[in-house]
Amino acid sequence: MKPGFRPSRWWRNAHLQTIWPVLTKPSHPQALNRQRLELTDGDFIDLDWQRRPDHNAPLLLLVHGLEGSADSHYMRRLLSDAENQSLAAVAMHQRSCSGEPNRLTRSYHSGASDDLMAVITELKRQYPESPLWVVGYSLGGNQLVKYLGEQREYARVERAVVVSAPLDLAACARRMERGFSRVYQTHLIGRLQQKTRDKLDQLPLTEQELSRLKTFYQFDDRVTAPLNGFSGAEDYYQQASGKAFLAHIAVPTLLLHAVDDPFMTEAVIPAPDELSPSVELELCPNGGHVGFIEGGWPWSPRYYLERRILGYLAAT
Repeated sequence: MKPGFRPSRWWRNAHLQTIWPVLTKPSHPQALNRQRLELTDGDFIDLDWQRRPDHNAPLLLLVHGLEGSADSHYMRRLLSDAENQSLAAVAMHQRSCSGEPNRLTRSYHSGASDDLMAVITELKRQYPESPLWVVGYSLGGNQLVKYLGEQREYARVERAVVVSAPLDLAACARRMERGFSRVYQTHLIGRLQQKTRDKLDQLPLTEQELSRLKTFYQFDDRVTAPLNGFSGAEDYYQQASGKAFLAHIAVPTLLLHAVDDPFMTEAVIPAPDELSPSVELELCPNGGHVGFIEGGWPWSPRYYLERRILGYLAAT
């Protein structure tokens, strides 16, 4: 479809779109109530509730990206706008991302649709009559696409939105090794390495070997893949990438993506014949990675993202 996002000239730089929201995120997060979901494998996932649904009202589930949390700028903004509309909302934390290390050696990864299934199963158990709307950002968006494609008509989700998802993980890993994108890679790899250091006694990896993992491919090949049952990075990328699952989605889903996303290449953009009739692709020339600032003053940017997400979810 023709994108409705048209940023003013000031906001057309991809890196500004990506970095500025981090610097200007809402300063006062909403009070959230935590629920710990115990998983069947002995680990846990923390859910942060902003508001629980009344009667049969819709429930919005937010799924963050790599090294994100309920405190991420995009999560804070959508939670705030949901509260302004009196919409029940809950944020899912990936394993190890709620401020407390997870119990098992494994953590989270782009293909962990089993964790998303556990959360959705619990929410539908608690609120079986509430329509469930799910928004996944970046890594969380890839998980959501994979889950919806795997479950098809049994997904128990009424509507979904996927934002800036790395649907071709191998292509994204290669992109992060080029140009300014290496800055993002260095920052994120550093955070992942720190979490891994806390578990080094459980891994066949030394501190020196871990420190030498400088790219996503290297980290995924030595850490992500073996910890999660993959034979290596290529096997992980092939099995976990969401692009192949798009054709099987039966839930109305909006796929929102910026062509200038500095985390990705055009390889993540699906062709029309790779989309199921239930998936609507909104491809924007600009927007960066989970940015989509359309205007406003530098210290008070105005966003397209939340307006578009909530407008799509509320449409019937």
